[in-house]
Amino acid sequence: MRKKTPSYLKKFDSGELQSCTEKARKILQCCTLCPHCCKIDRLQNETGICRTGAFTKVYSYSSHFGEESPLVGSSGSGTIFFSSCNLGCVFCQNYEISHLDEGVEASPGQLAAMMLGLQEQGCHNINFVTPSHVVPQILKALVEAIPLGLKIPLVYNSSGYDSVDTLRLLDGIIDIYMPDFKFWEKDSATQFTNAADYSEVAQKSITEMFRQVGDLRINDQGVATHGLLVRHLVMPDCLDETKAILAFLSKLSKRTYTNIMDQYRPCGKAFEFSQLGRKITKEEFDAALMYAREVGLTRLEQKDWSKFLRLV
Repeated sequence: MRKKTPSYLKKFDSGELQSCTEKARKILQCCTLCPHCCKIDRLQNETGICRTGAFTKVYSYSSHFGEESPLVGSSGSGTIFFSSCNLGCVFCQNYEISHLDEGVEASPGQLAAMMLGLQEQGCHNINFVTPSHVVPQILKALVEAIPLGLKIPLVYNSSGYDSVDTLRLLDGIIDIYMPDFKFWEKDSATQFTNAADYSEVAQKSITEMFRQVGDLRINDQGVATHGLLVRHLVMPDCLDETKAILAFLSKLSKRTYTNIMDQYRPCGKAFEFSQLGRKITKEEFDAALMYAREVGLTRLEQKDWSKFLRLV
């Protein structure tokens, strides 16, 4: 398969990326970047639900081998973990990052240097983890990194609680979208996140992501180059929601590359909720896999992924 050039390079050459960067920066003056629409002036370091002002905060950046196999390949995914989050799941396994806001403030130039350093290490992609609240800062860093040689695919790794308007600014810039789809029912979202409208928003945002990039494309080396990959964490006593989510993904495309995850464990404030105080059972996970087959999904990432994966 011929090597695909990331589309953001064309956007940069045409000046469209720079224009999108300016549009995104203006949004920060009365922030409606994510569905919370806090409408505060982040350029003046006012903070809303995401607790982030004019600059990003980065918890860590490294070559990561714990991501999905098409992202990891042989040399790892270049992950940049942004501090804070606009969703705030009570059970977050990265609680110190998402809730306690641990991390170091980074300028666009410093963020650009991180990207270039990860590329130099041989990473297959730059993987922005929890980027929904820092899109303008990412775009500004890209404008600085591209003239210095950035040329590998970009991964937008989000909770799924994204604004469609913000995603449209990223059309032709992001190569791979990797959202979560956590809950289907409003009651669950209300109880376990700070976004009662999570399911409605996630359906719209994932549909927009798919419109932009389509099904996941994987090269001859087994590395993803473009497209959509969706994660779903199976939760205790939530199989009806799992089935609804998988049905939605199947309607989007039978070839939606889906990671049905079994690693839920009580973290953060999970023990304050009786439902969340245990790991899932083998029976729950097996049922989730069965539901995926029932609704016709054909590309699943699992521990024994070779049985399910259909390469392009």
